[in-house]
Amino acid sequence: MAPADHGGGIDAARARWGGARGDWIDLSTGINPLAYPLPALPAEAWTALPDRGAEAALVAAARRFWKVPEDAAVLAAPGTSALIARLPGLRSPGRVAIPGPTYNEHGRAFRKAGWTVTEAVDDHTVTARVIVHPNNPDGRLWSAPETPGLVVIDESFADTCPEASLIAEAARPGRIVLKGLGKFWGLAGLRLGFAMGDPALIARLADLLGPWPVSGPALAIGSAALSDDAWADAMRARLEEEAARLDALLGRAGARVLGGTSLFRLAEVPEAHHWQEALARRRIWTRVFPYSRHWLRLGLPGSELAWGRLAQALETIG
Repeated sequence: MAPADHGGGIDAARARWGGARGDWIDLSTGINPLAYPLPALPAEAWTALPDRGAEAALVAAARRFWKVPEDAAVLAAPGTSALIARLPGLRSPGRVAIPGPTYNEHGRAFRKAGWTVTEAVDDHTVTARVIVHPNNPDGRLWSAPETPGLVVIDESFADTCPEASLIAEAARPGRIVLKGLGKFWGLAGLRLGFAMGDPALIARLADLLGPWPVSGPALAIGSAALSDDAWADAMRARLEEEAARLDALLGRAGARVLGGTSLFRLAEVPEAHHWQEALARRRIWTRVFPYSRHWLRLGLPGSELAWGRLAQALETIG
């Protein structure tokens, strides 16, 4: 199977356009550049196998922060990607509806497991559905699916808009809600994700992951992050301001903002590859998509220096 299309890939960009890694501003991923500050870690987080007490503390913090229904089970995992890869194995292969365009790992995982993937929202022959909420790359918000069968709701970007979360769906049979600390919290390298939902399905996922799926440092950092409401509230407000600032820059450059979240903006431009290459020559990496000549996605710069470089680069595109 061919490699999946993703953001990132700074090494490949360097190979074509040069520069040291530190010269590049990576706006291709939608990861918060203003990451949660790491707490001091106890030595045993590194030296001992993760214990059940630390895992229970993390799960309790996740339940409280995300308001997980009492009837739903919660599983911590080494990133949402590890969960996405295992979700198709929870049911016998059939037809799965994954409305697109959207995050491509879901379709890739189901196809690899022998499923037939359709993008049709109103296909009633399917036995599973996946929605990305808010959607990546356009930020679309979905209503809760009313269909039976396996329903996966990927809320990787929902911490930017918690009022829109469909977490209540986690209490329904056959439902799984995915969340993680990679995007809003800016801790993609931590590899910490969560599946919340139908206890029978969550138990099967736990068996598939095996013992000690989450490292000791990830347990400790995740518990601290999910207990810090003040940081989360302040960050949401700041991201809204930063997203508006990015919209203004893109508008002045002649792009039309189509949507996104406060962590990334999707813009319509005359020729996306031209824009990506023009920015790459200035060591700024953005995201284009194989299904659209006109869509360009940009994350947020993480410093005033990066904002200034982006503004100057956009002024030269025409």
